[in-house]
Amino acid sequence: MALRPVQVNIKALDHSAVGRFWAEALGWSAYSPGVTTYVGPGGGLLWPDPVAVCVDVVPVPEPKTTAKNRVHLDLATNSAADQAELVARLKALGATPAHVGQGDVPWTVLADPEGNEFCVLEPREIYQDTGPIAAVVVDCADPRAMARFWGEAMDWTLHEVTDDHAALRSADGVGPYLEFLRTPGVKTVPDRVHLDLLPYPGDDKAAEVARLRALGATDLDLGQGDVPWTCLADPEGHEFCVLALP
Repeated sequence: MALRPVQVNIKALDHSAVGRFWAEALGWSAYSPGVTTYVGPGGGLLWPDPVAVCVDVVPVPEPKTTAKNRVHLDLATNSAADQAELVARLKALGATPAHVGQGDVPWTVLADPEGNEFCVLEPREIYQDTGPIAAVVVDCADPRAMARFWGEAMDWTLHEVTDDHAALRSADGVGPYLEFLRTPGVKTVPDRVHLDLLPYPGDDKAAEVARLRALGATDLDLGQGDVPWTCLADPEGHEFCVLALP
């Protein structure tokens, strides 16, 4: 048994506007099948997407605090000109420069219209076949421990693990990476960005949740009430959800 990440959940005051931003940013399409705005590759609403990790923007009543998100997206580019063009286009869409202590680096740190940080990377060979999202990046204290937990939680393959960085990717070698980056500081507030996982057809969601708890996940009460998904936190407190099969 194993789970797969199917979407990045982003909380927003105006889910429609933030969803439109991310659709334009990624070159995808925005759909509103219910109370959220789902952003995925064009060609019609397909869930879960067989390759991409998509974006689901969920309405909440609270604005983002000044605290830096502990989860963010890295966007891929294929040349210096492509990076510059993408940054300019994103700013025209409403992105703003963000300062998170990055210093003089070759990537550009921006924030979406509600302040959620993300990076536009300089061209890197490793990300040339990922699609527009190069990686979902998680700030953490111990990348090795995170790689152990998430490597057991999901069916993705571990590509790299050091004291400072760990990376996993689909065993099929498609879509973005999931990366864990050693980062100073501690998590102090619920994050506005998290991963949603999904069982495979035929797998038992309750059994998967029990397996995650045995690996070190803990139950999380966000006031979600009686819902078909299960809210959990990984061993460092990062929120994630296990969704129900459609």
